[in-house]
Amino acid sequence: MKKSYSILLIISLLFPFVSCKNSNGKNKTFDKIEKVNWLLGNWENKSEEGTLSEIWKKKNDSTFIGESYFIREKDTLHSERIEVQQKGEDLLYIPTVKGQNNDKPVTFKLTTSTDKEFTFENPAHDYPQKIVYKMVNTNSLVATISGKQQGKNSIESYPMTKE
Repeated sequence: MKKSYSILLIISLLFPFVSCKNSNGKNKTFDKIEKVNWLLGNWENKSEEGTLSEIWKKKNDSTFIGESYFIREKDTLHSERIEVQQKGEDLLYIPTVKGQNNDKPVTFKLTTSTDKEFTFENPAHDYPQKIVYKMVNTNSLVATISGKQQGKNSIESYPMTKE
C-alpha cells in the first residue's frame, strides 16, 4: 500500500510539469509571442526631421510593452504606448496614441507571420489599417504602416537599428 501511495504521489507531483511542456520542453501556451522575441530591445532612426525611438521590453510570458517616440530637438512630436499580447491563439498589437482615439487603445490582430515578419490588421481603424514589422537582420528592422488615409492609399516605412 505504501509503495502504491508513493508512486501515486510522485506521478501527481510530476504531472503539472509534464502536461504543460511539448517535446522540446518549452511551454506551448505562448508560442506566437515567442516568435516576435527579436523585437525586444531599443530601436532608433535618426534623420534630419528628428529621432524615432522604440523601446520594447518583456512584461511577462504573454505580453511585451513598447514605447515609441518621435523627438525633434527637445520637442516630443509623437508618442505612443504599445502592447503586443497573446490571448489564447490570437496575437494582438494594441497601441495607445496620445491625442488620438480619445487616448484609448486600438487593437490590431495578427493576420500573417513568418520568423522575420509579422502583420497586424484592423480594417475598421481610420489610419493605419495595417502594421508590419520586418526584421532585416538582427540589428535592423523596418516598421511599416499603411491603409487608406483621407480616401487615398498611404504607406509609411520606418527603418530602425538596434541600439
